[in-house]
Amino acid sequence: MTDSLARPPKWFWWVSGFGLVWNLIGVAAFVAQMTMDLASLPEAERLFFESTPLWATAAFGIAVASGVLGCVALLLRKSWAVPMLVLCIGGISVQIFHSLAMTNSIEIFGVAGLAQPIAVFVVAVLLTWFARVSEQRGWMQAGA
Repeated sequence: MTDSLARPPKWFWWVSGFGLVWNLIGVAAFVAQMTMDLASLPEAERLFFESTPLWATAAFGIAVASGVLGCVALLLRKSWAVPMLVLCIGGISVQIFHSLAMTNSIEIFGVAGLAQPIAVFVVAVLLTWFARVSEQRGWMQAGA
C-alpha cells in the first residue's frame, strides 16, 4: 500500500453519507422498538414483540450499530468499513430468519411487511459492495 490514498470521486461522499443516514434511521427504529408502549398495539403485534427472543433483539442492535460504524468508517476512508458492514448483513440475516422462519410475521403484518426487511438487506449488501470496491480502488486506508 502506498503512503497516499487515491482521491475518491464526489459521489463517494454522497453514497457514504446516505449510508450513514440510512443506518441512523435504523438506530432510531431500534430505539423506538425498545421503548414502544406494547399495550397500545393490536394483540397480534403485541404478542409478536413480546415473544421476540433476546438473540433476535441483539441481532437488530448489532445490525444497526455495525451499520453505523461501517458508514462512519467509509466517511473516514478506513478499510474496517468492510467487516463492519459484513457484520451488519449478518445481524440483518438473523433478524429476517427469526421474523420469516420462526414467526407468523407475514400473517400479522401482511406481505407488504416484507418490503422493509428486503430493502434493509439490499441496502446493506450494496453498501458492503461499495466499501469493497472503494477499497479496491485505493480510496480506503488500511488499519485503524
